[in-house]
Amino acid sequence: MRCAVLGDPVAHSLSPTLHRAGYAALGLDASYDAVRVPAGELAGFVAGLGPEWRGLSVTAPLKREALALADEVSELAVLAGGANTLVRRGGRWYADNTDVPGAAAAIRERFAGPLTAATVLGGGATAASVGLALADLGLGAITVAARTPANAEEAVAAIRRHPRGPVVDVLPLAAVGAGGGVLVSTIPASAQTPDLVERVLPADVVFEVTYAEWPTPLVAAALDAGSTVVSGLDLLVHQAVLQFALFTGQDGPLDAMRSAGEAALAAR
Repeated sequence: MRCAVLGDPVAHSLSPTLHRAGYAALGLDASYDAVRVPAGELAGFVAGLGPEWRGLSVTAPLKREALALADEVSELAVLAGGANTLVRRGGRWYADNTDVPGAAAAIRERFAGPLTAATVLGGGATAASVGLALADLGLGAITVAARTPANAEEAVAAIRRHPRGPVVDVLPLAAVGAGGGVLVSTIPASAQTPDLVERVLPADVVFEVTYAEWPTPLVAAALDAGSTVVSGLDLLVHQAVLQFALFTGQDGPLDAMRSAGEAALAAR
């Protein structure tokens, strides 16, 4: 069985480390690689795969392309407007989204208390997935703050499509303030200015979706303030565990996969 993560860029991805650790822990005969596939080339790449290929993890900028090329699509992937997972079933490709349940699981692993308010910084595909996860967790009101609010329209529309019908307010990033509850950052560390960090804290939970630049200014301030921090590695591991099950039919070994990810980050 062959699997891979596809995207552009993709060389930095920890997904091969996580999935290979899972295969090793369960003694599975499988491979998992990182393959650079530029925007617009996913359909051609998938069409050229042999029968030994079973699953594909899909990252930026290919998630909408994955949704479009699949023979079958999960309701969740349609809701999110993108698929991060392609699984071959009987010669047909099935598209799913494990980012949404992965984000919900990552939050609940770190914080078991009530969730009363949520603010999401950024308005891209990751903001949509985490916003949907927050709605799954019962949040009825979510604020999305983007540098250019018009660019967040697709993410906001996706969150509003959630069956629970959350109320979604949209603000310019320059106007956002502290909302308490859950604060999600999908913006780069370079955009986390001292002024912004001061305005958005305190928060009960700070969910920083990156793992490459750690700690970000927001995380450093959140830790000093005593907030519960959910990391991008938490998100990556939980969504990978769900992908692992779709690819192999076996539960992903979360502890083994997380340990491998932590070791790889520590070595960078």
